[in-house]
Order: sequence, then structure tokens, then C-alpha cells
Amino acid sequence: MNKLRSGAQALLVIDAQDSFKLSSLWARRGNPAFERNVAALIAAYRAARCPVVFFLHTDSDPGFEETSPHFRVMPGLEPRADEPTFVKRTRNCFTSTPLLPWLLERGVGRVAICGIQTEQCCETTARVAKDLGLTVDFVTEATTTFPIAHPDRPGEELGVEAIRERTEYVLRGRFARIATVATLVSELAAL
Repeated sequence: MNKLRSGAQALLVIDAQDSFKLSSLWARRGNPAFERNVAALIAAYRAARCPVVFFLHTDSDPGFEETSPHFRVMPGLEPRADEPTFVKRTRNCFTSTPLLPWLLERGVGRVAICGIQTEQCCETTARVAKDLGLTVDFVTEATTTFPIAHPDRPGEELGVEAIRERTEYVLRGRFARIATVATLVSELAAL
């Protein structure tokens, strides 16, 4: 296996799939600019000739079954023919996919993370990536999430802004650099 090279980088587009639009929570998502920001990152990584990797989450929830017509990347964010789409069955993108060997074969040592849900699949992937020795850019403004109902107190929930703040707080400086779309676009343009 090749060793990780910090200069080679890839964009991970996590679970940006139509499956989420089936939930009534979609209207309450935390980032209405999500699709636009993810599209800007995809365009910048492609322009810099850096890999873009897509993920679809599957489980037994309605719309997340691999046979569902909603089990697809959202329109406007679709992968090109030369860009992989890995199907995952875990919250992180490494455990149930061939992502790590794929990155190692290409010498990728830095990943940028965007997608759905901020505090679940995106954050978990960031933590695992860091533990595996990768440098991580977490692009919160290119993630989205939904309010989380408290399991023991009906009517109480954690709002999307609190989730975003908490995610950035725990990742920053420990597991990831919190990066903006503009920062990454500028850095990629300089390559």
C-alpha cells in the first residue's frame, strides 16, 4: 500500500441523497444553502483535478432501501462516470466501504467532509478519518441536519444551530479543521 501523502486530497460527499426528502424533517433542516454549497465544493475539487467520492446510506428505513427510487444522489450533485459512489451500512464512511484502500491507492492524505447529517455520518466519518491518520477539513456550511427529539422528554428537542455549534466545538482542533466553502475553493484554485 502507498503511504498517505498530505498534499493529495479528496472531497467526501456523504449521504446527499433523495431519501432524506421523504421525512417531514426535511422542511426543518438547518442549512437551506446546503445543495448550493456542496455543488460549489464539487465544482472546485473537479476543477483542481482532486477526487470526489460519493456515499449513499442504506438501511431499512423507508427510502433508504437500495431498491427505493429515492436511493440516489440528489439532482444537481450527481457523480460523474469516473467518480465512485460507495454504499455504506454504517454511520462512518470507512467501516462498511472500500474507502480507505481507495484513498491509499491514490495517495490521498487529506479529506474534506460535506453531506448529511452534520452530527451523525459526517462527524463520525471525520473522527474515524483522523484516527486513521488523515487530515480532515470539516465544511459545516456544506452539511445539514435536523432537530433531534429528546427520547425521554416529549416535545423537547435539540435544534439545528445547537447541533452545528456542538459539532464544530468537538471537532475543531481535535479531529478537523473547520473550513468554509470559500476557503477551500480559494486553496484549490491555488493548486
